[in-house]
Amino acid sequence: MKLVRFGPSGAEKPGMIDAAGDVRDLSSVVPDIAGEVLAPDTLARLASLDLTSLPRVEGPVRFGPPVAGTRQFIAIGLNFADHAAETGQAPPSEPIIFTKAVSCIQGPDDDVRKPRLATKMDWEVELGIVIGTRARYVEKDRALDHVAGYVVCDDLSERAFQMERGQTWDRGKGCETFGPVGPWLVTKDEIGDVQNLDMWLDVNGKRMQTGNTRTMIFDCATLVSYVSEFMVLLPGDIITTGTPPGVGMGMNPQVWLNEGDVVELGIAGLGRQRHRVIGWDA
Repeated sequence: MKLVRFGPSGAEKPGMIDAAGDVRDLSSVVPDIAGEVLAPDTLARLASLDLTSLPRVEGPVRFGPPVAGTRQFIAIGLNFADHAAETGQAPPSEPIIFTKAVSCIQGPDDDVRKPRLATKMDWEVELGIVIGTRARYVEKDRALDHVAGYVVCDDLSERAFQMERGQTWDRGKGCETFGPVGPWLVTKDEIGDVQNLDMWLDVNGKRMQTGNTRTMIFDCATLVSYVSEFMVLLPGDIITTGTPPGVGMGMNPQVWLNEGDVVELGIAGLGRQRHRVIGWDA
């Protein structure tokens, strides 16, 4: 299934993409794509619906974040071997965990804001894991049982804030609009091998990132298990799993995003995003 949330920002409704690619309104079935709706029993009930009996959403549709109620937006750093190489850093021996503020989450095609005082704004196409059931001290072989599905994320970053203003990465990762998610939440049954998905990102029509989830140092099951050692993961939480090579920081000379730039990105089977960079006060 491809689950979505559509409509104006802050007033999104739950929906599902039907076989023809149209949005069907799930408002009469579930209150939102959140909480217990992400549990296996509810997902199975949604999968059994006759979508032709549900209202088709007409006209242009704005997609919001495909999951609501996210309480933790966890990110993993340097998790692609080829990305670690481009930064000149050794692959980590354990996953690097940092957080993105949940207030940075937004729809996949919404404008992104260049922060005030930003000088080194960067892009990162990433696979996001959406937690479906509470996970605490989960063993690796059962970790994916706690996953509802997967999403596309752009882990936008301000590198000067991240690297040059202290010892933690968080300040450069959670700026307003720095967490575009979606367009839809794709449930596990639609993804054959999550560790073999092509990834790409363009800036102003120029290909910057090309990669595949097979070069992840720590796979999705390992990450869910590892993170659950240090915090309880809750339905709707997102773990964004790292990026392949081609970020602006890794180029020579380095390239940074500016107002007016357009970023497009996608992951095979998970959809694509498009967002324009605007000023912080636009």
